[in-house]
Amino acid sequence: MDTKNLNTFGIHFIIRSSKNQKGKLATVYARISANGRRAEISLKRKVSPDQWSDLKGRAKGRSEEVVKLNTHIDRTRTLIIEAYHTLVEKGKVVTVEAIKNSIAGNDDCLMSLCSLMEYHNSECVDNLAQGTMKNYYTTQRYVKSFLKSCYNGDITLSELTYKFIIDFERYLTRFQPLDHHKKLANNGVMKHMERLRKMVNLAARFDWIDKDPFSKYKLHFNKIERGYLTQEELSKIEVKEFCVERLQSVKDMFTFCCYTGLAYVDMINLTAANVIKGIDGGYWLNTQRQKTNTVVKVPLLPQALTLIEKYRTHPKASNENRLFPVVSNQKMNGYLKEIADICGLAKNLTFHLARHTFATTVTLSNGVPIESVSSMLGHTSIRTTQIYAKVVEEKLSKDMLDLKNKMQVVKIL
Repeated sequence: MDTKNLNTFGIHFIIRSSKNQKGKLATVYARISANGRRAEISLKRKVSPDQWSDLKGRAKGRSEEVVKLNTHIDRTRTLIIEAYHTLVEKGKVVTVEAIKNSIAGNDDCLMSLCSLMEYHNSECVDNLAQGTMKNYYTTQRYVKSFLKSCYNGDITLSELTYKFIIDFERYLTRFQPLDHHKKLANNGVMKHMERLRKMVNLAARFDWIDKDPFSKYKLHFNKIERGYLTQEELSKIEVKEFCVERLQSVKDMFTFCCYTGLAYVDMINLTAANVIKGIDGGYWLNTQRQKTNTVVKVPLLPQALTLIEKYRTHPKASNENRLFPVVSNQKMNGYLKEIADICGLAKNLTFHLARHTFATTVTLSNGVPIESVSSMLGHTSIRTTQIYAKVVEEKLSKDMLDLKNKMQVVKIL
């Protein structure tokens, strides 16, 4: 066996301190060995020599700075190994210079934009809701499509500039889908820009970029009014009885959420264990929002209690140990359109409209304080709840009429 033709390869991380500077921070380097030669790449990161393990080639401890440094070391190691394997697979001569050129492009950054998105999504997949991750994957596909059409498929983070951000926004605005999907509206474009900014913020936290390309960029969402059912429209749906079981059960689940404020995914996950005795001795819902992991406690109104009792012995719900029989969100919204037509409602009836109806018609319009509504909706900021408060014109009219009557009484006295 001819050992001279075999590639030799190794990576080790070291630190170097300037001479005559005891107690100063040392710079971290990646030492690459290939076929008898070696080279070093500065990670542009510093660490106290006391916190460094020469044996492991890593920083010691559990502080936030140490964790960030070790994460960067791991990422750099992965990039170097990938560069080495790429050279071998392409049959190219493996040299330390070739490896350095492959991973760096220039010495400003070792991370590419595509690698950043992959890293972000792999790190967040266990912490974010499935629906949220689905949105991040969609943004990732748009960015990759943009990179393919305007660049060579990828760029280093050092090439991520304000111009890139503006060009990407323009690309999304002009993008024409080839399938049945609609062209992105302004707010849809802004959501993708917002998600890309969050991924870039991750790079900033890990010091993978020196300058934030989003620092001068402003998101510009168009204000939209949240749709909801008036009391008259809600009553029309409530009193309507359907002979078709699928429509009746969907109507009941929709109505239940009009009186509890739950989102679809939180409603279908309810079990008997989520119904508890509250501080007032009455029945409450005690659950957790899947989207934000926020604990939600809602005193149950009579309408909601009646529906829970109605489905207590439902075969499908009982078999799955749930309060209600599961129907997919897509089918649910399709059936709700049928229900709207039968009830003579001109509104675009979707399941999430139930949550908006709870916030407006059921609670805020009946004088429930916005702080209480915010808590029952599981909002992490009361500013989110204030969106609903702005559209309750009937409540505003009633409040001003009450004030007018009080002022007239005072004037008479």
